[in-house]
Amino acid sequence: MKKSKVVLLSLILVVLIALVPLFALKGAEFGGSDDAGSQKISQITGEEHEPWFEPVLEQAIGGELPGEVESLFFCIQTGIGVGILSFGFGYLVARKKYSKDEDQ
Repeated sequence: MKKSKVVLLSLILVVLIALVPLFALKGAEFGGSDDAGSQKISQITGEEHEPWFEPVLEQAIGGELPGEVESLFFCIQTGIGVGILSFGFGYLVARKKYSKDEDQ
C-alpha cells in the first residue's frame, strides 16, 4: 500500500513538473545564444553586427540548413561526446580495478 502511494505521488510530481512551465512561461520567447551575442555586440558598438563567415555546410548547399538537419548534427555531436566521456570513465574504472588485481 505504501509503495503504491509513493509511485502515485511521484507520477503526480512528474506531471506537474511537465505542465507547470507550459502555463507559467506563456508568451515567453526563447532565442539561441548566437542571437543573444549578436544583440549584445550591437548594443555595445551601436552598429549592426555582421558575421565574419558563413557556416561551411551552408556555403556548400547554397542556403540555410533545415532545422531537422541541424538537430541531427547536434545529436550526432552529442552522441560522439558521450561516447568519448563514457570510454574515458570506463577506462579509468577498469584501470583502477585491474591495478588492484596485479598488486595482490
